[in-house]
Amino acid sequence: MLNFLYKAIHNGGCFTIRARCISSTSNQHSFTVSYLINQCGFSRESALSASKKVNFETPDKADLVISFFKNNGFSHSQISNIVRRLPPLLLSDPQKTFLPKLEFFMSKGFTSSDIATLVSRNPHILQRSLKNHVIPSFVFFKNLLGTDENTITAIKRFSSILIEKLDTRVVPNVNLLRANGVPESNICALLKHSPRIIIKNVVRLKEIVEEVKEMGFDPLKFCFVEAVFAMSGMNKSTWERKVNAYKKWGLSEEEILEAFGKCPYCIMKSEDKIMRVMDFWVNKMGMEAVLISKCPGLVAYSLEKRLIPRGLVFQVLLSKGLVKKDFKKWLIACTEKTFLQKLVMPHKEEASELLKLYKETLDLSK
Repeated sequence: MLNFLYKAIHNGGCFTIRARCISSTSNQHSFTVSYLINQCGFSRESALSASKKVNFETPDKADLVISFFKNNGFSHSQISNIVRRLPPLLLSDPQKTFLPKLEFFMSKGFTSSDIATLVSRNPHILQRSLKNHVIPSFVFFKNLLGTDENTITAIKRFSSILIEKLDTRVVPNVNLLRANGVPESNICALLKHSPRIIIKNVVRLKEIVEEVKEMGFDPLKFCFVEAVFAMSGMNKSTWERKVNAYKKWGLSEEEILEAFGKCPYCIMKSEDKIMRVMDFWVNKMGMEAVLISKCPGLVAYSLEKRLIPRGLVFQVLLSKGLVKKDFKKWLIACTEKTFLQKLVMPHKEEASELLKLYKETLDLSK
C-alpha cells in the first residue's frame, strides 16, 4: 500500500513538473506570438510559424533590434519583412552585428534607402561575417567590375552574390568563362547586368556554355554571354516549349536559332508573349512570320506600349504608300520622339489623325 502511494505521489510529482514546463514553454511562445503580431504586423498564423524559430519572454532584445532598424530609415514593412524572413535576428545585438555592416555599405556609396532595400530583401547579409565574407566578396567583385558604382549596381540587382561563398561557385564560374575565351569586358558586363548567373551550379553552367558553343555562338562576342544568360534561366523542356511556340507560326528550327543568335532574349519571353506578338505581327500587321527571325528584338518590346501603337500608325502609312516596309527602323530602332517627328508629323494631311490614333492606342494600355 505504501509502495502504491509512493508511486502515485512520485508520478504525480513528475506530472506536475512536466505540466509546469509545458505551461512555461506555452507562455514563452504566447509572448513571442503576441509581440510579432503587435510590433511586427504579423498575422497570427505567421507569428505562430515564426515562434518556432525564435522565442523570448521579454521584449528587451527585440525592441533594440526594431528600434535600430527604425532609426536607420527602415520602413515598418521592411522591418516586418526582415523578421519574417529571419526571425532569430530579433535576438541579435544590433550595435555589434548590424551597425558595422551598414557603415561599410555607406562608406562604399550605398544610400540609406539602398541599404534598407538590400537588407529587407536579403537579411542573411546581416548574418555573414563582415571581415571574412562581406568585405572580401565586395573587393572581389570590385576588382572585376572596376568601380564601387558598378559593384553596387550588381549587388542591388542580385544581393545574393554577397552571401555566396566565393570559392564554391563565384570564382569557378568566372574562371570557366575565361577558359572558354570570353573577354574580361563581356564577363564584367554580364556580372553587372545579370549577376545571378555567377552563382549558378558550376556543372550546369559548364553544360550551358557547351550548348551555346554548339549553337555556333562566338565566345568573343557579347551575344555569347547573352545566350548563356538566356539558357541559364530555363531547362530543356522550357526551351522546347518556347521553340514550339515559334514553330506554330511556321518557323523552322534553323530560323528560330537564327533569331536566338541575333537576340537571345527573344527566347526568354513567355510562351503567351511570343504567341501574342506573332499574332499581332502576322494577323494584324500582315507580315510574314519568317521576318521575325530577321528582327527578333520585336518580341522583347511591349505590345501595348510600343508595338501596337506604332504598328497601327505604320500600317496606315504603308497602305497609302507613304512609307516603305522598313518596319525595323520604325517599330524598334527609333525613340518615340523620332518616331513622331520623322514618321507622323511630315505627313501633314494625315498627321492629326495619326497622332490621335497613336495617343488613343497608348491610353488604352494605361
